[in-house]
Amino acid sequence: MASTVNSQITDSITEAGLEVIGNAPAISIGNFYQATAQALANAAHNATVAQQQANILGQAVTAQGVALIYSIKI
Repeated sequence: MASTVNSQITDSITEAGLEVIGNAPAISIGNFYQATAQALANAAHNATVAQQQANILGQAVTAQGVALIYSIKI
């Protein structure tokens, strides 16, 4: 059972398919840039948190050291 389809319809479907294929590289590189930016932001955040934790540890050690010095009886 053969049926004819208007050539404008087939052209429209073909154009839509080609547009998806044509946009794929741009979309994929955009996704890659977004993922890279997110990873770098996470790395910067982790570095900041690590620095803050190191400062807190340094303050605690200093406080303990000063307390030890003050506790020495002469």
